[in-house]
Amino acid sequence: MFAHFLTAYPDAPVYTSIYSPALADIVPKARVRTSFLQNFPLKQRLFRAFAPLYPLAFESFDLRGYDTIVSSTTAWAKGVIVPPGAVHVCYINTVSRFVFDEGRYVGGFTGNPLARPLVRALAKWDVRAAQRPTRFIANSRNVAERIRRYYGREADVLACPVDVDRFTLGAGRSADFIVVSRLMAYKQVDRAIRAAARAGVALHVVGTGPHEAALRALAAGTRTTFHGYLSDAAVNALVGDARAVILPGEEDFGLVPLEAAAAGTPTIALRAGGALETIVDGETGVFFDDPNDASLAAAISAFDRTRFDPQRLRAHAETFAPPRFIAGLHAIVDAVRSGG
Repeated sequence: MFAHFLTAYPDAPVYTSIYSPALADIVPKARVRTSFLQNFPLKQRLFRAFAPLYPLAFESFDLRGYDTIVSSTTAWAKGVIVPPGAVHVCYINTVSRFVFDEGRYVGGFTGNPLARPLVRALAKWDVRAAQRPTRFIANSRNVAERIRRYYGREADVLACPVDVDRFTLGAGRSADFIVVSRLMAYKQVDRAIRAAARAGVALHVVGTGPHEAALRALAAGTRTTFHGYLSDAAVNALVGDARAVILPGEEDFGLVPLEAAAAGTPTIALRAGGALETIVDGETGVFFDDPNDASLAAAISAFDRTRFDPQRLRAHAETFAPPRFIAGLHAIVDAVRSGG
């Protein structure tokens, strides 16, 4: 998302709590303003442990001198304090997970139920902070509904941009399936591993995350291969050659099915959440109906790759390309600035 915001507003500085080496290829360091957390030791490894300090970090940014602030967030950036008279347009990828999914967030945060009071305090701050932006833009109707339910706010909807140029059409010659995901508990990658084993097919898992060790243990003895982090070119090759991408859990938006479509590969996804807005049933993918292993395994076993036209898949992905997003973002920001 940073790359697309910088394309839309090329002269704007970027404020971030921690400057990660992963951002180095996206934005020159001279343009970045970091918080006090940048000086903390082991910040890349322990960034989750610093969660109680994120509200203060974002509230401490000095935005005096700016009349328009555009933020992109899943949690903290909506809480920045803007000068009187300034407008703040917040592009929100989801309502903070610790607000609507506390149980799984606590498990992923520390694994310790004693963290609940801390998480609840963060949730209270989050709901207060959600009243600050002048306008919200949600990445999907799914997220807009969450904003209405948990924050009591309305939101424009502007679908997340897809970097279709990262992908080229593949041959789809493999019989294997693939998951591309952060390895976090709520992503339900464990469901894909169990379902693939049940269906007797090979599964490739691309990505890293805190749930990786548990997933590797679960996959022992199955036909699952973990690839960890891969370059764009390697992901393009694996996805383009796969029989299908699997989206095993409910997603806020459903970006992976669009990236898969850009490579000419269909997706098998849970019939829920943002995937309902990014997959055309029967044309760019298929759905499984129940959030369990058996339902996904049945969809895998019945899946017919030959039903899908790679050119149709690519054309669908291109409707989510960055120029559409940039034009939509400019239009909304301009309307807010003019009082619309």
